[in-house]
Amino acid sequence: MAIQGIKQPAVIQIDETLRLRKYHGLYHFALKWYQNEDTVYLVDGKRDLYTMERLQGMYEYLNNAGELYFIEILENGTYQPIGDVTFWQEDLPIVIGDPRYRGRGIGRKIISAMIRRGRELGFGHLLVNEIYNWNEGSRRCFESMGFRAYEKTVKGARYRLTL
Repeated sequence: MAIQGIKQPAVIQIDETLRLRKYHGLYHFALKWYQNEDTVYLVDGKRDLYTMERLQGMYEYLNNAGELYFIEILENGTYQPIGDVTFWQEDLPIVIGDPRYRGRGIGRKIISAMIRRGRELGFGHLLVNEIYNWNEGSRRCFESMGFRAYEKTVKGARYRLTL
């Protein structure tokens, strides 16, 4: 489900090897991302590994909240999912689930595309509900795109970008 009253694109092409593909209810391949303790700690602030039921619940929630996409990279002529991102004005959760692709600028490209989407839709701002203090990569990524902390949380801060 997209944002009410707004048509969600089936694909957002980021560059020649990177795209976002609209969530279509299939997610079994993503369980391995959320079975990685380090990934779960960056996402949830604890190391409780996901079950298939928990993963389903998360994706249902995100899909109902905004535009849920899988991040896909072109390898050997086929797009492979490597993470997920959800776009809505009140939060912008992104996970590069496959650790081999972290630190390569992919997150910055995805966030840049989400900023463009927000501007196209006439949004005045975008928010990130929380980035944990220990998630330096995410904090640096969002700050490099112009997001600024506006409120401290127990474990980190909330971020805002004025469009």
